[in-house]
Amino acid sequence: MFRHIKDFTDAFKYESESTLKVFKHISNEALAHKPHADVRSMQRLVWHITITLGEMLGKAGLTIDCPDEHSKPLNDMEEIYKVYEKASKSVLNEVVKNWKDSDLTDEVSMYGENWAKGTILTVLIKHEAHHRGQLTILMRFSGLTVPGIYGPSKEEWAAFDVPSPE
Repeated sequence: MFRHIKDFTDAFKYESESTLKVFKHISNEALAHKPHADVRSMQRLVWHITITLGEMLGKAGLTIDCPDEHSKPLNDMEEIYKVYEKASKSVLNEVVKNWKDSDLTDEVSMYGENWAKGTILTVLIKHEAHHRGQLTILMRFSGLTVPGIYGPSKEEWAAFDVPSPE
């Protein structure tokens, strides 16, 4: 659980930049790729990652500049990139503007439970990382280049002329 707004903003900046790095590697043609009936398409995943910023923090009382959680996914990655980028900047602005460190222990009703605001911020980041991981698997199955997030990707290891770990 975050106890300081600055800790959240530092972590969220890294995570949102990582998400944008992944989004840059997805083509419009790849959006519809769905290798199995029990997984979301890349289009659904990138849109879910994007709209959750407004949905989750909206339930916590913040107004994020983001499409409604029931909006239809866009078909253009450049547009999705711009929408996510704008929403992620809005997250940072709204959290800094509306919450103080002392607010992070205040509880809010979330999904039938009571969560501290600091927990909501933690879950927001973990939720995004979780779905970004799913997205990179779909990207790999689609033959797209996967960028490194917490370390080098296979392609980045190759650029270093180092065999990727098996």
